[in-house]
Amino acid sequence: MSTTLRYNEYYGMQETFDFLYDRSKQRATNGLRLYEIIISKKNILLAYRNIKANTGSKTKGSDGLTIDDYKIMDENIFIDKIRNTLKNYKANSVRKVEIPKDNGKTRSLGIPTMRDRIIQQMFKQVLEPICEARFHNHSHGFRPNRSTHHAMARSQSLINNAKLHHVVDVDIKDFFDNVNHTKLLKQMYDIGIEDKRVLKIVSKMLKAPIEGIGIPTKGTPQGGILSPLLSNIVLNELDWWISNQWETFETRHKYRLSNKTGTSSGNKYRALKETGLKQMFIVRYADDFKIFTRNHEMANKIFYATKNYLKNNLKLDISTEKSQVTNLRKKKSDFLGFSLKAKRKRNKYVANTFVMDKKKEKIKTKLKDLIIKIQKNPTLQMVNKYNIYVIGIKNYYKYATHVNIDFHEIAYQISKTLFNRLKSIGKHEVPKIINQTYKNYHKCKFKTYKIAGLYLHVVADTQTKTTIGFNHEICNYSTQGRDMIYKKLKPDVTTEINKIMMKVYDYNTIELADNKLSKYSAQKGKCLITGKFLYTDEVEFHHKKPVVLGGTDEFANLIAVHKDAHKLIHSTTDETIERYMNKLNLKVKQIEKINKYRRECNLINLD
Repeated sequence: MSTTLRYNEYYGMQETFDFLYDRSKQRATNGLRLYEIIISKKNILLAYRNIKANTGSKTKGSDGLTIDDYKIMDENIFIDKIRNTLKNYKANSVRKVEIPKDNGKTRSLGIPTMRDRIIQQMFKQVLEPICEARFHNHSHGFRPNRSTHHAMARSQSLINNAKLHHVVDVDIKDFFDNVNHTKLLKQMYDIGIEDKRVLKIVSKMLKAPIEGIGIPTKGTPQGGILSPLLSNIVLNELDWWISNQWETFETRHKYRLSNKTGTSSGNKYRALKETGLKQMFIVRYADDFKIFTRNHEMANKIFYATKNYLKNNLKLDISTEKSQVTNLRKKKSDFLGFSLKAKRKRNKYVANTFVMDKKKEKIKTKLKDLIIKIQKNPTLQMVNKYNIYVIGIKNYYKYATHVNIDFHEIAYQISKTLFNRLKSIGKHEVPKIINQTYKNYHKCKFKTYKIAGLYLHVVADTQTKTTIGFNHEICNYSTQGRDMIYKKLKPDVTTEINKIMMKVYDYNTIELADNKLSKYSAQKGKCLITGKFLYTDEVEFHHKKPVVLGGTDEFANLIAVHKDAHKLIHSTTDETIERYMNKLNLKVKQIEKINKYRRECNLINLD
C-alpha cells in the first residue's frame, strides 16, 4: 500500500483524492465534475503506472496486447488516444478463462483488454475515495489497508467481548454473475457518484461482450479492475441495513460517554437490550459475510429477514444449501479459510480458530505434489517453490489460535512422502548454516531435508500470532490517516527480505542468492549510496568488482543499492548519466561513492 501512496504523490493526484474523500464525507458531492478529473493527464499516467506495476500487466486480453505494447507510445499520443476512446466509448470484448475451484467446479474470470484495464483503473482511482468515505466500517474485502485477518479479528472480538455465539451464514448465489445493472447505477449515484457522464461509461463497461457468451444483462465480470469496487457498492446497502438494526440504530436519547472507550455505544447497547430490537453485527469480506447475534431465535429471524432483503432490495438470491444458522458453542463455522468455534474457558466462552478442514486437505495435496516435483527435479528453483508455498500458508494461517496443532497434523501426514521421496537425494539434519529468511520463520530445531544446498522449510515449526482489529483512523485519503499508515508500514527489513527471497533463488546460484539476502540484512535494508530504505521493487545488487573482470559472488563483493543508483554506476552515455543524476539529486559525497564503484568497473568519473 505504501507503493500506491508513493505513486499518488509522485503523479500529483493525492490532494485531489483527499478533496473527493472529504466532500463525500460531508455528503457534498453534487456538482463534482468527476469526468474531467478522470481524463486528466495526471490521472491517466497514474493509471498506466499502477497497471504496469500489476503482475497481470503481461496477461493478454482479447486483442492480444500487453502493457509492453503501450511502452513505446509517445506520452501525448497515448493520452490523446485514451481521451478519444472515451468520447464515444465502446468496451472491447472480455476474454473468458475458467479457474478451478476446490469443489472440482470452475469459476469464470474475465480478462479485459489492456486498453480497458487502463481505463477502468482511471475510474477506480477517482471513484474509490468517494466510496471509501461512505463504506461501512466492518466491510473488509477489496479495500485499502484491510485484509481477511481484520475480518477474523472482528469476528473473534464479537465472540469474546460481545458474547455473541450464534452466527448467520448467508451465501449469495453466483453473486458476481447476478448483480443488477440498473440497481448498481442507482447505488453509485446515491453513494455520491453523480456525474452522469461517468455513470454512462460505467454502464457500457458492464455491458462489455464476453467471449463465447455475448453481451451480459447482469453481473460484474470477476477479473475486471473496477469489479471489486462495484461489488462493494452493491453490498454496502446490506451492510448499513444490518448496522441500522442495532449497531448504528439512532435514538432520541443522549448517552454518557464510556470512560474506557470514549464512546456512548456501551451504554446505548445496554439500553437497547431492554427493547424488542434484535442484536446483530455484520462482518463482511467481499460477498462472504457473517451476522453475529445472541441466540438461536434471533438468528433464525435475521436469516429470513436477510434473505428477503437481498431478494427484494438487491435482486439477489441465496444458496439455501450453503446458508445456515450455527450455534458456535456446539458447532464450527467456516470463514475465509478458517473455522470458528466458541469454547468454554473457565467461566466464559472464547473464540478458538482453526485451519478449515477442506483447506488442510488442499495444503497436504499441494505439499505432496511439490515434494514429488523436487524428487523428479532436485534443483534450487524447485526447493524454493516449496519454501515459498510454506511461507505463504504460514503467513496466512498464523492468526489461527490452533495453527500449531493443525500444522503439526499436516506435517505428520506428509512425513512419509518426505521420507520416501527425498531420503536418497537429500540430507536429513538440524539446519546448521541458515539464511536470514529461514531464521525469520523457525524457532525450534526441527530436522529437515537439505536439497541442492537449501533447507526445506518446516511446516510443523509454526507459532500463533494474535489478530489485531482494523484501526478505522487509518485512511489513504487524509493526512492523519496516511501518517498512521506510514508509521505502521515503517521500513521492515524482515518483511522485505521475505519478498526478495521470492525472486533471488529463481535466477541465482545458492551462494549469490544467500549473499544477496545477507548483504541486504547487513545494510539494514538501506542503499549504500543514498542511505534511504530500499523496498523490494527498488533494490538491486552490485558486484563491486564485476564478474567479467574477475569478480566473485562472495558477500564482500556485493552491495545493495537503489536500482537507479545501480544504473548510474554502469551508465556510459551522457544522456543516461544526466537523466539519472537529475532523478537521484545526489550530494557531493554520494557522487564520490558512485565514482568509486565506477572506477572499479573501468568507467570514467562523473563530473
